[in-house]
Amino acid sequence: MNHRAISLRVVSLLCVLTCLITPSWLSAEEVKGQIQARHYDFKEAGKQMEYSLYVPKSYDKAKKSRLIVALHGLAGNPKQIMHYPGFVQHAEKNNYIIVAPMGYNSRGWYGSRGDAGGFGPDPKNLGALSEKDVMNVLGIVRKEFNIDPERIYLLGHSMGGGGSIHLAMKYPDIWAAIAPIAPAIYGNPAGLEKAKHIPAIVIQGDKDRLVKVENTRRWIAKMKELEMKHVYIEVKGGGHIWVAFQHFPEIFKFYDQHPKQQKSGKAVTTPATNLDR
Repeated sequence: MNHRAISLRVVSLLCVLTCLITPSWLSAEEVKGQIQARHYDFKEAGKQMEYSLYVPKSYDKAKKSRLIVALHGLAGNPKQIMHYPGFVQHAEKNNYIIVAPMGYNSRGWYGSRGDAGGFGPDPKNLGALSEKDVMNVLGIVRKEFNIDPERIYLLGHSMGGGGSIHLAMKYPDIWAAIAPIAPAIYGNPAGLEKAKHIPAIVIQGDKDRLVKVENTRRWIAKMKELEMKHVYIEVKGGGHIWVAFQHFPEIFKFYDQHPKQQKSGKAVTTPATNLDR
């Protein structure tokens, strides 16, 4: 084979490789409407950390955008929660950016169980690193995009649901509203006093074997006591998994109706209509 033929083959191969890897070089605006796998240098952890991002096709950097920070459950990951049926479709329809942090690893609990929590190969400050990862990713997205500071929302399922409540109490000046789904959080609900101005929509199955309905009811009772604005959807016959996919219409409607609030609220309870068996 002559040098010209070899050169042509090399050029052809490079073209193919470029087509395969170019999306990772493009800016987020150039890959709108797709779930993106991203990484950043997590200096405190000394490693590259993954996160997932979805930017709707309607994104316009000249306009302020609404943002959802989505927290996955135990043993999950950012890609998994991004692929919850209907999630990005509703974000596209309603013009929301979604970002899903890793939370350091699949069992970090986002700080809801304290700064420690590491065991085996995990760092001893796993909880602190998990929480820090969420806040780092939030900072990255706010720097890159024109995010409306009055329209930053939290959503989480299971461990992530507990994380969303914890982060609402820890950083109450950031969030416009939260959507804990089957929230695995076991501390004292008294901490909600700090976040009582943040509206919440809470989804819980009454037959959930992993996160008991009685525990979620404790938090709802505290919301009522604090006159915290909230919607509680308790799904009759609902388990732990399917409730996470059933109520995106209600969640996005709730977000739409709630920009950042002043420090006041009023309790609202809504009965469930869908079943999760």
